[in-house]
Amino acid sequence: MSLGGVKDLVQGALIANPPTSLRNKTGSWRVMRPVIDQNSCIRCRICWVFCPDGAIIETDQPYEVRGRKYNLTYIVNYDYCKGCGICAAECPVKAIKMVPEVEKL
Repeated sequence: MSLGGVKDLVQGALIANPPTSLRNKTGSWRVMRPVIDQNSCIRCRICWVFCPDGAIIETDQPYEVRGRKYNLTYIVNYDYCKGCGICAAECPVKAIKMVPEVEKL
């Protein structure tokens, strides 16, 4: 039995509405959840850039730590966070910790 090659594929096939975490709340898949330590966060935006699901949200909420004022704060939208841990792995100051997900009641 011979399998077809690339030239045998039907052209123009596409997924009209691919599933994404932005359309579907995927937070219930998590086993671990990221927690941002606002006192350690240096507001570098790396977590925001690397999050594959757009679950890190940049808010304009001011925050002050050790006499330094920041004009923004990063928070996690747990409705869409899958708990992959990329944000924690990429954080240069380790301000994001992955903790076990608690059972939802």
